[in-house]
Amino acid sequence: MYSTKIQFLFSAILLLSSCDKVITLPIKENESKIIIEANITDQAGPYVVKLTRSININESNIYPTINNAIVTIADNTGIKDTLKFSNEGVYKTKLIQGIYGRTYFLEVSVEGKKYTAQSTMPKKVNLDSLRINIFPINGENQYSIIPVYTDPIELGNGYRFIQKINDTLDNNYNIFNDNLNNGKVNQRPLNNGNKDLTIKLKDIVSVEMQCISTSAQIYFFTLSQQGGAGPGGGTVPTNPPTNIIGGALGLFSTHTSQTKQIQIPVN
Repeated sequence: MYSTKIQFLFSAILLLSSCDKVITLPIKENESKIIIEANITDQAGPYVVKLTRSININESNIYPTINNAIVTIADNTGIKDTLKFSNEGVYKTKLIQGIYGRTYFLEVSVEGKKYTAQSTMPKKVNLDSLRINIFPINGENQYSIIPVYTDPIELGNGYRFIQKINDTLDNNYNIFNDNLNNGKVNQRPLNNGNKDLTIKLKDIVSVEMQCISTSAQIYFFTLSQQGGAGPGGGTVPTNPPTNIIGGALGLFSTHTSQTKQIQIPVN
C-alpha cells in the first residue's frame, strides 16, 4: 500500500512538470502625453523649453519630439517672449531674462491644446565653498562633498545639487530643504555616486547648486524615490507632481544656479 502511494505521488509530479504553459499578461498601453521640460535660471540666456511625447513601457527608449508648437514665456513686469524653434523639440528664448523674485508664465499650444504653468524664481543663497568629507569604511577612506552655504532665517528654502566627478554626471538626486537646519550652515554631504562612480584621490568634483521652488522640490524629491531616473535631462519614468496645467508631464522650473569645483588631494 505504501509503495502504491509513492508511485501515485511520483506520477502526479511528472504530470504536473510536463504541463508547463507560457502565460502572456496583457500590458495596457498608456495614453501618450506631452512632456514639457522648461528651465529659466539667473544665468544669461537663451533659456530652453524641450517638448517630447511619452511612450509605452514596451517601446524603445526614444521619445518623439514635438516641432510644431507655439511656446511663449512672460514675466510679471510685462515682458513676453515667443520662443524660436531650434531643432529636435527644442525652443529657445530671445528676450526674457531670469531674475530672482520675478514670476514667470509659460504657455505651450500644440495640436489644439494649451498647457500653462507659472513659477517664481527663489532668492539666491550663496554657495560659499565645497568641503571634503572623509569617512572610513572597512579600513579604507571614502570621500563625499559637503556644499557650504548658510540657509536664510526664513523657512521654506529648497536646494538641488548636481554633482559631476571628472566630468561624469552623478545620477543621484540631491534635494535638500531647511526643515531641520533652518538658518544654519549646511553640514549635510551629497550622496556619493554608486558602485561604478565613486570619488577617489585626485578626482575633480564639480557641484552645481540650484535654489529651487517648492513645486520643483516636490517634483525632484518624487523622482529621487524612483529608480531609473537622473538629472541629466531625459524624461520622467512615471508621473511625479507637476506645476503644469492641462495634462502634460514634466516641470517648469525657475531657479538660481552657481557652480564650484574641488579636487581630492593625495595628502
